[in-house]
Parts: sequence; C-alpha cells; structure tokens
Amino acid sequence: MKTKGEMAKELFLKGYNCSQAVFGAFCEDFGISFEQGVLLAGGFGGGFARRREVCGAVSGATMVISLARGFSDLDDENAKKNLYAELREFYGMYEKECGSIVCRDLLGLSEKASSPVPEARTEEYYKKRPCADLVETAANMTQDFLVKKQ
Repeated sequence: MKTKGEMAKELFLKGYNCSQAVFGAFCEDFGISFEQGVLLAGGFGGGFARRREVCGAVSGATMVISLARGFSDLDDENAKKNLYAELREFYGMYEKECGSIVCRDLLGLSEKASSPVPEARTEEYYKKRPCADLVETAANMTQDFLVKKQ
C-alpha cells in the first residue's frame, strides 16, 4: 500500500499542482471525490496562484488537517483555538524539516510573485524544483500528524 506521500508525489509528477497533490491524496479518506478535491485545491498551487506565498503543499496539508480537526459549531469556543494550535504545530514541524513554509523561500526565489502562467513540466523543471519532494514530505507529515494526534 502506498503512503500518502507516495500518492501525492505521483499526483504531482502527473501534473497536478502541489496543493492538489497533497489534498488529492487524502480526498477519499473524507468522502470527497478526487475531482472535487483538486478543483478546491487548484488555486493554492505555487504559493497561492504562483504568488510564491505559503507553499501549496502546506496549503493542501492545512485543508486536510482542517477537515480532520476543524470546526463548524460556532458555539464551541475552543474549536478554533485548538485547530489553530494544531496547525501552528504542524507548520513548525514542516518548517524545521524543510526550512520554511513560504514557497519562494523553498524555491530560492527573490521575487515575491511569478507570472500566473505555469512552467511546462519538463525533465528540466523537475530537476530544478524540489516540489515533488516537498509534496511527498508534506503528505507523509500530515498522515503521521493525524495519527499522532488521534
């Protein structure tokens, strides 16, 4: 059986963006169709539509953790606090493992935003970008985090 990280990396290498790859690996666990999941996660790739802000893999993980630990009951005063605390813990772990949660930092870019036009997914693209490994790391960390926090 594949790990969530292996699934996410495979999705990324097929052409899905970083957020879609991570979130897509978990959709079935939450009764969300893969198609709905990748539609929902689509805009978070490249650090929010290639603005190079929060890493899309981290955004995908945030959506997964929010589904597992989030809240909808507005009368539950601790729910938001607890979710934010868990997410901040996850971000700290990811930052420690990968160096940052910011896309441009992870890619070594100085500009704050890139063109909205995605780069072609060529062999050269995959050689210069750490994204496939970051996606795998984020998904595996999310899987481990959810099990640890049960």
